[in-house]
Amino acid sequence: MKIAAAQLTCVPADTTANSANAAALAARARGQGAELVVFPEFTLTGYELDALAADPGLWLADAEDPRLDGLRSTGTAVAVNAALRTAGPRPAIATLVYDADGAHLTTYAKQHLYQQEQDGFAAGSADGRFELGGVRFSLGVCFDNHFPDLAGRAAADGCTVHLASSLYGTGAGIAERADVHPGIARDHGLYVVLANHVGPAGPWTGCGGAAVWAPDGTLLAEAGADGPDVVTADVPA
Repeated sequence: MKIAAAQLTCVPADTTANSANAAALAARARGQGAELVVFPEFTLTGYELDALAADPGLWLADAEDPRLDGLRSTGTAVAVNAALRTAGPRPAIATLVYDADGAHLTTYAKQHLYQQEQDGFAAGSADGRFELGGVRFSLGVCFDNHFPDLAGRAAADGCTVHLASSLYGTGAGIAERADVHPGIARDHGLYVVLANHVGPAGPWTGCGGAAVWAPDGTLLAEAGADGPDVVTADVPA
């Protein structure tokens, strides 16, 4: 199975524009033979916490929200992250996964909220899993991936690929990005697929470098830092 890691520059708090831009990247990945495309944290809005707090209309209503229709109709499976309405007053930071026909496979809510996220979002309480094309996947969102037990549980549960929807910025984020993800791969014997922002992302500047690592930590594919892109790598079923 060929999997694509995407990086994009989000239009702040513009769900329509970001959904369309992500769909264009998914179509590009499909043209390269990808069967699954992974997108970064807050794909639909960018990392715009103030806007998300002020306008619940930016939150997805549920997995059938029509703002995802374009992404769901590209002919490839997608894992897209967004603020998602919950039963309580706060949204979750959630990755929603759809197959190539647009059918909803699973939703995972970020369990480890980072600093400023704790006041505005509800933490998830369950791990994310799905199967596609004979491959079992696990899900993590940015800060989640700094907690080794999350990937450890995934490996113990028979997962072979870990998908990380993230935001790593320039500066210290570059070193964190380069350390954490090959470490997950080596420590737990997983393929690791990282999607990231590139360019302005709320208070940060995304460093790009969307990438895929093999279970021994070998880098299989990596994007640059000069704009939206997708990179692909093969993962055995």
